[in-house]
Amino acid sequence: MGMNEKLGKAHIPPQEIGEKMDVVEKRVFDDEATAIAFFQLVRTRLLDVNRWASLAGTEMSSFQLTNTHGNPVERLAEEGDYLKIDIPGPGTKIGKGYDWVLVEAIIEEQEVGMEAVTLRARPAPNPLSKSNDTAHFLTEQASSTFQVKRIRKNIYAEEHGRNEQANTYTVNTIDNVRNMLVGWAAMVGFSYPQWKSLVTGLLA
Repeated sequence: MGMNEKLGKAHIPPQEIGEKMDVVEKRVFDDEATAIAFFQLVRTRLLDVNRWASLAGTEMSSFQLTNTHGNPVERLAEEGDYLKIDIPGPGTKIGKGYDWVLVEAIIEEQEVGMEAVTLRARPAPNPLSKSNDTAHFLTEQASSTFQVKRIRKNIYAEEHGRNEQANTYTVNTIDNVRNMLVGWAAMVGFSYPQWKSLVTGLLA
């Protein structure tokens, strides 16, 4: 594996249980200077979570960035923030109608002719609740790793889902049934078009 393929790979968790998904889009520029400038735009788009839905189109769930206390913020994402996700259809009681993920890592890398930004998110408890139950349709072992990369004149936008299992372990039976259905839908590929439209939107 050359350095090109290795860029960012270390930040994607290993696949151990459940399902996995990889969504990759690529755009090639005529010269490196244009690619460098475009990468800065794509980096901002990746971290500007509140704009994801408008990038991806109307079929997308909506995403609200919140701080560590669960309060909405209008800025680029930082480690320790949460994403409050409004998935079409019924939400969870534990999540107060929303699914919650923690931004557990934001990593920036630079090599000669290459750069990458990784945002890794993981299902988490609702920060506005005293419950420790994961307020998401997948268990906390699951992760979504979003990456934008520049390798010379090429720009990539990627989403890597790992260890995806439906979260049917909460104290709320209705939530468990809902999570099973939504989790099953994600595993049969309903979330693939959503991430595909997002990574395509990042490079538009």
